[in-house]
Amino acid sequence: MTKSYEELRELTVQFGQEHVFQYWGDLNAEERSQLLADLEQIDLQLVRELSGEGSRCAELDLSSIQAPDVFLPEPSEELRPLYEKARKQGEDVLSRGGVAAMVVAGGQGTRLGFNAPKGTLPTSPVKGKTLFELFAESIRASCARYECRIPWYIMTSDATDTETKEYFRNNNYLGLSASDVTFFKQGVMPAVDEQGRILLCDRHRIALSPNGHGGSLTALRSEGILDDMERRGIEVISYFQVDNPLVSPADPLFIGLHAHTKSQISSIAVPKADDLEKVGNFVQVNGKLQVIEYSDLPNELAHAKNADGSRMIDAGNIAIHLVCPKFVAEITGKGHLKLPWHIANKKVPHIDLASGSTVDPKRPNARKFEMFIFDAIPLASRSILLEMPRSTCFSPVKNATGVDSLETAQRDMVQRAMQWLEECGVTCPRDVDGNPTATIEISPLRALDAAQLAKTISSTMRLEPGQTLYLE
Repeated sequence: MTKSYEELRELTVQFGQEHVFQYWGDLNAEERSQLLADLEQIDLQLVRELSGEGSRCAELDLSSIQAPDVFLPEPSEELRPLYEKARKQGEDVLSRGGVAAMVVAGGQGTRLGFNAPKGTLPTSPVKGKTLFELFAESIRASCARYECRIPWYIMTSDATDTETKEYFRNNNYLGLSASDVTFFKQGVMPAVDEQGRILLCDRHRIALSPNGHGGSLTALRSEGILDDMERRGIEVISYFQVDNPLVSPADPLFIGLHAHTKSQISSIAVPKADDLEKVGNFVQVNGKLQVIEYSDLPNELAHAKNADGSRMIDAGNIAIHLVCPKFVAEITGKGHLKLPWHIANKKVPHIDLASGSTVDPKRPNARKFEMFIFDAIPLASRSILLEMPRSTCFSPVKNATGVDSLETAQRDMVQRAMQWLEECGVTCPRDVDGNPTATIEISPLRALDAAQLAKTISSTMRLEPGQTLYLE
């Protein structure tokens, strides 16, 4: 605690939030300490500003929206030398230890029926490796390939911090050096009612929720991560989210294009599955790359087509970015992040101040405040976009069933593994619709791509329908 009870109480009076102390006289010492700790995390001035404005999201000039410029997965003949140079440059950045991995892992697996941090969810199709295991193996394989160290920064939340740290300790840091694995917590914001009053979820606890993945940038500064990166000589932060088992944290082409173009923040995009897919849309507005949420993209633009019939706004955001630490330091100056706030109306259980009983609302009763990392893109002096096939880099585990579920992620992991084997000349069984009829898992420790796999496998190999294969 850096602020005393008297200081915090005075602040709540100053900003009209003194009701949070309504039950102070009934609390024991531990409960009082918890309430004060909750309060100390809150910027009451900011809460008042947001509550008064209703929103701090930037207004979009919809008339100036255009499709963004992208680097395509396969270069034209004209750009092939650039791609080759960029790949080599990316390998050089990796080899000199200039890359750090950063995963946003603040979410629980509740929606999946899994009562633990999502990163500990058994995910791989044969061995049931957790998401954290898959990322750790990819980082270890990249360290071996480029003879470097890649520190891994894991952003947790109040809900996942303790369990995540215990998981890593109990599993020997998944083969990584403990000195190269750093945990830091995401910031929080309180939920407020329609009058801007902070809600209590218990008599001694404030209804807090994570401040969005954009808050990870502020946390990098406030938790001392930027200082650690500077000591290590980190040039590039490889940012990704914990629910995507297909991510490659150390892609030399992506890193090389980022470095070659002197980009401050770079992003991976995939072609959208359909016009109205629920992903953010990369667009260019007044010459600046940025993301428009699917809910904010006008229907006429969502359905707009180019002259050849292709989708005009087709670059989907999958939350894979490269960010320069110096850029983060610049936009977080003294801990104040220059991003807009997004406000969502949510159902938040809370204490009724009149009766002291818990209210479980049936309709949205509160506002929550979040920042999104993609809103940093327009702040950059230079940013680039690399398109990748969805099958190679994106299959999130978000839902218990259906689209973006564990089942579809495992299916796509098998598909990618089979594609790699076929590129190596291996005969693989598929049904009439082209779906794999064998179950395959390739550990990142065996290969990070098809080219690396080809060095270790015979093209005369043949898989049979129903076969299960694990390559490590």
